Amino acid sequence: MNRTDDRLLPVLLICAQAVVWPGAALVRGAVPPGSALLVAALVAGVVAAALALRRVRPVATLVVVAAACALGAGPLPVGAMAVLGTAGVAVALFTVATERDAFTAVLCVVALAAWQFLQGISLHGLSDRDGLDLVLTAVLYAAVCGTGMLVRRSRRARRAAEQRMKRAEAERHRLPAFERRRMERELHDVSAHHLTAVVVTAGAALGLRERRPELAEEALRFAVETGREVTGALGAVRAPAPSREDLPSPEQRLLELVEAFRRLNQQVDCEIDPLPDGAVADAAYGIVREALTNVARYAPGAHTRVRVRYGDTRTDVVVTSAAPPAGAAAHGAGLGGGRGQAFLRSRAREAGGTLTTGPTEEGGWEVAAVLPGRTAALAERSVPRSYRLAQLTAAVGLVVQPLLPALVIRAQDASSGTRVSAGVFFALLAAAQAVALLWLRRAPRTAYGALLGLALLWPVAMAAGDYDGPVLLPPALSLLATCAALGTDQLRQAIAPPEGRGVVLGLRGRDQPSPTRAGIAVLPAEFSAVLVHAAAATAAVLDRGTTVPTWAVPASAILAVSLVVAVARWAGALRDRRERADRGARDERLATWTEEAVRDAWAERRRIATGLETTVLARTADMVTEAEAGRLDATADRAREALAAMRALLDTVREGETAPELRPQPTLQALDLLAHQLRATGRDVEIRLTDRVPERLPTAVDLAAYHAAETVLAADGDEPAVLELDADDDTLTLTATGVPRAADPAVRERLTTRVSALGGTLTTGPQGTVRLRLPLAVAPGHEERER
Repeated sequence: MNRTDDRLLPVLLICAQAVVWPGAALVRGAVPPGSALLVAALVAGVVAAALALRRVRPVATLVVVAAACALGAGPLPVGAMAVLGTAGVAVALFTVATERDAFTAVLCVVALAAWQFLQGISLHGLSDRDGLDLVLTAVLYAAVCGTGMLVRRSRRARRAAEQRMKRAEAERHRLPAFERRRMERELHDVSAHHLTAVVVTAGAALGLRERRPELAEEALRFAVETGREVTGALGAVRAPAPSREDLPSPEQRLLELVEAFRRLNQQVDCEIDPLPDGAVADAAYGIVREALTNVARYAPGAHTRVRVRYGDTRTDVVVTSAAPPAGAAAHGAGLGGGRGQAFLRSRAREAGGTLTTGPTEEGGWEVAAVLPGRTAALAERSVPRSYRLAQLTAAVGLVVQPLLPALVIRAQDASSGTRVSAGVFFALLAAAQAVALLWLRRAPRTAYGALLGLALLWPVAMAAGDYDGPVLLPPALSLLATCAALGTDQLRQAIAPPEGRGVVLGLRGRDQPSPTRAGIAVLPAEFSAVLVHAAAATAAVLDRGTTVPTWAVPASAILAVSLVVAVARWAGALRDRRERADRGARDERLATWTEEAVRDAWAERRRIATGLETTVLARTADMVTEAEAGRLDATADRAREALAAMRALLDTVREGETAPELRPQPTLQALDLLAHQLRATGRDVEIRLTDRVPERLPTAVDLAAYHAAETVLAADGDEPAVLELDADDDTLTLTATGVPRAADPAVRERLTTRVSALGGTLTTGPQGTVRLRLPLAVAPGHEERER
């Protein structure tokens, strides 16, 4: 599809150019000479061929198109290269901005504008011309480059969102299996260490009862202590702490893997960052394990370095091995199946990354994988400084090329005039407006004020430079920058009043901001823009002189500027609505998948916990009772029964899952599952429970608190989130920080519904802070309804 699009656009440009020239000349009856048609055909062919390959080599395409149009414009009449020289170059520059990084795009814009300016100097010399054509060209290039960079950022954001959705969908199916494996492992540890020890100790005491009767007392005391330890350990299995998981972290697993290869006499150094559990950690572990295995198989004894770096946008996994020592025999060289490289690439691809392998300059081998990072954004390869230096050198060389004929062949006399042209003033004002737009994200109010102040200087520049071109063109150029600022969400967020800093009580919608308050708050900005730009246009027209009545000039200016500003505001609002709709749809799917994953995993935990409560814990309690009563024979029997029940429970754990219709509602004891699911999908989440939170809460409060925590943490965001739960005598408090999306109307509505049903309160503060308070004393009606 891309190839068809790439070929279609150059053909359309050639057709448009043919209509402008020589089509217009032929209509007027002027037949161009054959040499001119031949030159035009050659230039059009070169431009079309280059544009067809613009996605493959965008920078080279831009250079070829600009050079071909410049060379063809010399022998051809005016307008012969108008379409190709403007639209063709703009298309090539747009492709550079969308396909390459921001540094390359900006460098191309600056180099292209400087090259055309210096080419004009070399051909025509410095003159007192207005230079508005150069300003318009620079504005065109800047607009095209900015649009391309915006498209590139939107594409990257969309691909990052899609990648995160894929990770969330994959992790949705992993969480129940992960919970099942965790409980199976911990139950096995309990049975292997505690209950087995009781059975062995009691059996030994019974066998030596006649010769060493003191062992019976020790065995009974050991059975009581161990039984209580088993009860506590099984309680931790049923409800682990959400912030302190007993399972080995991915970092510990990688360190243990490296240590295992060191025990095989492999020289391995490692630099490993902490990783969240999930698909990325599994892929990193598999890649490192396969790479170290290949080193031990094909280059035994070679010095190897393992580096795992976990960042915001990417995770780098690099395993570099040196050349094997002289005389080292590769005894495992023939043991491989030949599919290791394919498995490595498939692991990286399934995690949403890429992988490259190849020899190093020192004769070793390197495996390098780039996986998604903390924000699930697409990973980009870093560009070395030498490459940037080469880019700058090439750009400077191309820019100064037009000056060489002027410096070597002839000396161009500079203009003797001392008056600064209007084009210089316009260029300075346009550059100042560009700087203000760049600062719009950091300081919206200051940047917007600077834009309005610069708009008033355009009529002054017209008068100071004796501008005699179209009188409304300079004010229109200044209006474009203001409209671009009004269309951004940074300005609206800076001007709009702070939302959601009150308390939401029982009634829905109370103390919530009006949906139109943000739009009303932007009206002063639009009103000031209309006044300033209408005044600038009026001053420019009246200074030039007009036959239109004086009162009609400001009235027409206000009407025209109001229409343009309204269109810009509408376009920005439409784009924001689309983005909010897309973001809301993604958040809804993420929340649904998170809820399903946690509920399935919670069902697995409850199914296994039910078996613990009815079999193992009951047998363990009987064992403790018998031991406290001094009956060693019965204690040994109860210990064997508990061990048998544990093994039977382990067998049921490995079997099927709970039917969907039997899934229970998760409570605060499932917060560890929620945290694990969010961390696995790329969200940095920490959950803290103070000692004041009671172990047993009213059912309505327990369910509402969990669903509120799920709603707050599941809101999409890149900032680290912290959820803290605390309680006093009659109130449970949930405080979340790092969740700016919790102030969105949809999220606030869901939270308000949960909180107001129990008579609680919701408070949202600055910097993504949310605080919920739920009463611990719930009315019987609420409790019965939740049940």
